[in-house]
Amino acid sequence: MSSGEASILRPEHPSARALSALVAEFGLKTRGSLDGVEVTGITLSTHNLQPGDLYVGVQGAVRHGSIFAEQAKQAGAVAVLTDAAGADIAEASGLPVVIVESPREALGALSAWVYRTGESAPLLFGITGTNGKTSVSYLLHGILKQLGLLSGLSTTAERQIGDLTVTSSLTTPEATEIHGLLARMRESKVRAVTLEVSAQALSRNRVDGLVFDVVAFLNLSHDHLDDYADMDEYFAAKLSLFEPNRARRAVVSLDTEWGKRLVESARIPVTTVSSLVGSDAAWRITILEQTEDHTRFELNGPEGRSLATTVPVIGRHMAANAGLAIIMLVEAGFELAAIAHVLERDGGIRAYLPGRIERVSGTAGPAVYVDYGHSPDAFVTTIDAVRQFTAGRLVMIFGADGDRDSSKRVEMGRIGSEGSDVLVITDYNPRFEDPTSIRAALIEGAARAEHPAQIHEIASQSKAIRAAIAIAVPGDSVLWAGPGHEDHIDIRGKKIPYSARDDARAALREAGWA
Repeated sequence: MSSGEASILRPEHPSARALSALVAEFGLKTRGSLDGVEVTGITLSTHNLQPGDLYVGVQGAVRHGSIFAEQAKQAGAVAVLTDAAGADIAEASGLPVVIVESPREALGALSAWVYRTGESAPLLFGITGTNGKTSVSYLLHGILKQLGLLSGLSTTAERQIGDLTVTSSLTTPEATEIHGLLARMRESKVRAVTLEVSAQALSRNRVDGLVFDVVAFLNLSHDHLDDYADMDEYFAAKLSLFEPNRARRAVVSLDTEWGKRLVESARIPVTTVSSLVGSDAAWRITILEQTEDHTRFELNGPEGRSLATTVPVIGRHMAANAGLAIIMLVEAGFELAAIAHVLERDGGIRAYLPGRIERVSGTAGPAVYVDYGHSPDAFVTTIDAVRQFTAGRLVMIFGADGDRDSSKRVEMGRIGSEGSDVLVITDYNPRFEDPTSIRAALIEGAARAEHPAQIHEIASQSKAIRAAIAIAVPGDSVLWAGPGHEDHIDIRGKKIPYSARDDARAALREAGWA
């Protein structure tokens, strides 16, 4: 089952808990009577509110969430949790009000209490890094299923519980949503859960109330500097995952200098991995074979342990991602020999990575790939992967997010131009920004390349992919970077349905390629 719109997964059979018990356990102040009040859920949004919920009103950038207390009451909320300022606003609704100093900081612990997520918890894996979180998550999830475990997954692309799949709205859900999701997974007898953990999730308390069994750090590169003052502040946000109150063990990639720095600063047991020749990491990844549909690699670790297998995606970095996923399982207590057995039985790792160097073309005509990478570092690794199997020219298409880190745009343009033969600059989720100015920054960067590509500017993504395919001939590759798995374009707050993967396939058919 799948949903085209972002959905919230919560327990189908929630157990009620007395609100007075929550107040007593956390020592909170209240207004109004709590007699007989029971809560079955907790939410920040009136859009996702269900009867029996505790509605949480937080101070937003423009207004306080408590102004929606009456609306929450009409939808079935049984009480409001907010700060002192919000309590004055919410009191008029007639609902009992629970007061905390900082609702957002308290949200994780309170959500864990409401949904009982600390009880009979599954194995919990968390993955952070600028690039590769989603790929590692899908690879780890795939191997868990091969090992015979009913698994849960939460990524930038989607949430999964067994065969149930819904679209994601945030890389890491709000604390209320994530604890509700874990409670739903417990209902479904899920034994292991894989979560992407963004820096923003750590800064904004979204994973509070969770203790991960194993966490991983992949890399850190230029991105999200609209949210963080500099790379050091961005790194500090990631580092907070590697504390005893958040995780028990860690796997850290030493493929970047940031990994070495994290090892020095982490306050939990750490093992290391690297795909770089000459690295002193505890685990080493060696590429054995690269083909157009898979990458074969060998993983060697302490005590002479080793494993050789394949990952069903092109790119050295994808082998590194797969190796790291395997080590996370070893750190969680799985035997490497047992993992090797199921991977050999199945002919390698079985995983589908939506929109991650995903080939959408057939065997005839140019090869066409759609990828989610939208940072300078992601461009470098993806271009390198596609170049390996391009006999002719590389035609690249991309744009840049509006209302997001603008400081990376010039470098994105430069790298794209340096790495391709033909570059098509287009729009990509302009949001409330002027798309012309976004494209101008990318073109400025493209012109700075030492060996600039032939540059085209085509605002429409649909026209851009058709122009790229018209330029390409058999032996060429077309790389469309940015949209990946996404199913819409965001223009001035309106989400217009659009799939780059579907449109690329349509453009290939129109051009006469199967």
